[in-house]
Amino acid sequence: MQAPRNRFKHAINASQRQIGLWVALGHANGAELLASTGYDWLLIDLEHAPNDLRSAVAQMQAMAASGVTPVIRPPIGETWMIKQILDAGCQTLLIPMVESAEQAQALVQAMHYPPRGVRGVGAALARASQYGGLSDYLRTADDEVCLLLQVESQKGLDALDDILKVEGVDGVFIGPADLAADMGYLGNPTVEPVVKAVEEALIKIKAAGQKAGILTSDPNLLRRADEIGAEFIAIGSDVGLLRVAAAQALNSFKAMTQPK
Repeated sequence: MQAPRNRFKHAINASQRQIGLWVALGHANGAELLASTGYDWLLIDLEHAPNDLRSAVAQMQAMAASGVTPVIRPPIGETWMIKQILDAGCQTLLIPMVESAEQAQALVQAMHYPPRGVRGVGAALARASQYGGLSDYLRTADDEVCLLLQVESQKGLDALDDILKVEGVDGVFIGPADLAADMGYLGNPTVEPVVKAVEEALIKIKAAGQKAGILTSDPNLLRRADEIGAEFIAIGSDVGLLRVAAAQALNSFKAMTQPK
């Protein structure tokens, strides 16, 4: 039996838009609920959310019945972290703060088995191979892993042309929030200079024949990213949606009742 087909990877390669959501509450129940709402992919965040590998696995298990693609963002693109996440059964990784072609090449190697890469051969012990139940896992795993690079600094943008030339990268994601901070607009990712830089980067990614992605809750930037042709777009987070819905419910009740 072969490695599971990576629906997300095959979809973006076919230029089919994939709509996603950040999952940051760090609990399997929330992941299970969100998996039933129709998103194509859900990102389990280990960089800023209170997650570790065990909580990430629990959330992937909770998502499994729905068919949604789990994506994991590790705190940093270290080979040992990538090894653990792949063996845990996540086929699609989004690596933060990529700033050079050399870094991108090292990440490609971390995602693949020798001779192409340096991934350790221990899948017989791991969830990724159904604990040894997938007899052809080692032979087929490389074709189904998906490496997404997050470019989110001026240094990364300056190196974007070289990053886009690295073979084995499946998509490049522009991060407006960190880019805004690096450009001197901390907390203001929708100001015109940042939006312009994001749009230009997305256009450059597409012109290079690569797949483009973004996370933003700004409707204008979402619309523009879609017009440019970004294949994977995250439209918000569970934390943000819960906060907005809770505040709206409270304000609505206050508006229709009298203070006591």
